[in-house]
Amino acid sequence: MLATERPPLPPWHPAAIIATWFGSGLLPWAPGSWGSLTALPPAWLIAHFLGPRVLVAAAVIVFFLGWWAAERVQQASGVADEGSIVIDEVAGQWLTLAVAPADPLAYAAGFLLFRLFDITKPWPARWADRRIPGGLGVMADDVIAGIYAAIALVAILAVTGVGS
Repeated sequence: MLATERPPLPPWHPAAIIATWFGSGLLPWAPGSWGSLTALPPAWLIAHFLGPRVLVAAAVIVFFLGWWAAERVQQASGVADEGSIVIDEVAGQWLTLAVAPADPLAYAAGFLLFRLFDITKPWPARWADRRIPGGLGVMADDVIAGIYAAIALVAILAVTGVGS
């Protein structure tokens, strides 16, 4: 470790657990996709048993927890947007899935649409990613991507009739 590098938070630290979504952000190859994928089962459980409004509320809670956790991980590591931070994908994915019926095709479409908008970052997501510092910036672009994906998913579901 170089003298200017900071030690990361230990993996058992609450901020590290939240930021990596229970370690899914530590999986190899495309941690953002892993974070989004591991967000699907709890999203379905929340939406199925408690309803889509509770899923939106859960996404808001995850947003604020993620803001705190991402800020702590960034401060500890000194890295602006640590790749292992995937709690932002969870919040965005849950917003997308809040409009999806409990149908495997709708969830697959929601997953793919969210990943598309998260990767391409259409305005203002790209602006938020580049201009908003800290944990808020980490979270904001994915929330915007989740809103875009939810709108696209509603349109696709209306046209295809999936889950009707």
